[in-house]
Amino acid sequence: MKKILIIEDESILQKALSDILKEQNYEIVNALDGEKGLKMAISQIPDLIILDLILPKKEGFEVLEELKNNQKTEKVPVIILTNIERMEDMEKAFELGATAYLIKAQYKLEEIVQKINETLE
Repeated sequence: MKKILIIEDESILQKALSDILKEQNYEIVNALDGEKGLKMAISQIPDLIILDLILPKKEGFEVLEELKNNQKTEKVPVIILTNIERMEDMEKAFELGATAYLIKAQYKLEEIVQKINETLE
């Protein structure tokens, strides 16, 4: 069973995403802030990380950079899921090693799940 870490501080979105992914037979671990998310990623080594950019304690870019600079987590695909639509943020995310950049308002839950499935295939 593949493990997905969701680092997202919006608890409603986190729960909705967790529930739909559990139905797809993924093991889900959640973190509500960047600091906890980074610790969980390093200790549990998930198969995929879904990362928000605006997070308490440690923002998403910082988490992404630390994940990609850590030998344990550098190969784990990271999907950015955010409300930030700025081109420079998108470019920065890809430069830091993100696999995909999804803007929350532009995707339905099913489409996000589809992207996750494609990434894990």
